[in-house]
Amino acid sequence: MTTSQATLMIKNEAKRLGFDYCGVSKAGFLEEEAPRLENWLRKEMQGEMNYMNNYFDMRLDPRLLVPDAKSVISLLLNYYPAQVQADAKAPKISKYAYGKDYHFVIKEKLSELLNYINITIGSVDGRAFVDSAPVLDRAWAKRSGLGWIGKNSNLINKRSGSFYFIAELIIDLELDADIAMKDYCGSCNRCMEACPTQAIVAPYVVDGSKCISYYTIELKNNLPAEAKGKLDNWAFGCDVCQDVCPWNRFAKPNNEPHFLPNEELLGMTARDFYEITEQTFKRVFKDSAVKRTKFGGLKRNLEFLKPD
Repeated sequence: MTTSQATLMIKNEAKRLGFDYCGVSKAGFLEEEAPRLENWLRKEMQGEMNYMNNYFDMRLDPRLLVPDAKSVISLLLNYYPAQVQADAKAPKISKYAYGKDYHFVIKEKLSELLNYINITIGSVDGRAFVDSAPVLDRAWAKRSGLGWIGKNSNLINKRSGSFYFIAELIIDLELDADIAMKDYCGSCNRCMEACPTQAIVAPYVVDGSKCISYYTIELKNNLPAEAKGKLDNWAFGCDVCQDVCPWNRFAKPNNEPHFLPNEELLGMTARDFYEITEQTFKRVFKDSAVKRTKFGGLKRNLEFLKPD
């Protein structure tokens, strides 16, 4: 079997499994990203995300994660919903958390894809990654021709926008690499201008320690006083820089049954949120990524948002 045949078979199987896009890049050292990551960490833009300080070399070279790795297979799975929260005044939940936690959904698909490769193409060594290991997923997706990194640091696909989960298979099989996509942001600065906390401090540079998603999910201590009144009513995550991106006019509702929005969540009013009990939290967010904050974390965010 030729590398071209193997590459095509893998891409066709990825599509059958429900992934929207699949691209391939040659495993190697990320030369462009190395100084950017080093500078970002030196300026402490990771905030309290101390895990970002770990495994610096591994983040830049997948061959340290998978010995003798030859290819990085990047995959995108659309999460854009057909519906949004009904009460415009209710505290907002990021769209990616409307349905079932993506980690479980994507890991299962990646496991099936890796199993398919072993059965139909040949025995390979490899690992699957879903936002849970030191892998610079956006950099690899860019290299694999799936989009470009926008000024808000999200991966943007020319045909479908940026409401995607990114995942990877890193394997020791030689495949045909795709060509990286050029940058189509141009002179547009809408994401930078719209960010409520001015977290996009320069084109393509996001100060993670100022991001609303960081405040509402990653930050474990009290929310900083200077953020009061600037969270734009976000209780979990933030979609502002994506919502204003012109390329997201091409976003279409996803076809993944597991990502169907929880109807009870979409129907919650502002009062429902502010009066939420732990029992309700466990029921509504039982399978959602919102569980990351735990009940206490969400209550902290809601108290911070509550009008005086």
